[in-house]
Amino acid sequence: MTVEPDRMGGVPCVRDLRFPVASVVAMVADGMSVDEILAEHPDLEAEDITESLRYASLAVQERELPLLRPA
Repeated sequence: MTVEPDRMGGVPCVRDLRFPVASVVAMVADGMSVDEILAEHPDLEAEDITESLRYASLAVQERELPLLRPA
């Protein structure tokens, strides 16, 4: 995945393509198969889909948040 502030507004993209990771995740969430995604987007590779899902899963992992004391 690539994240460049001056490219696609800093949105995480697949490799050096202008293809947002979020678009790949949305297609999978909509029930598209890997073969369907690759047929519609020939610049993508099967590994791009796997890596997009891996990236998204890491992005939403639980993080430790500091507890605030009541004022």
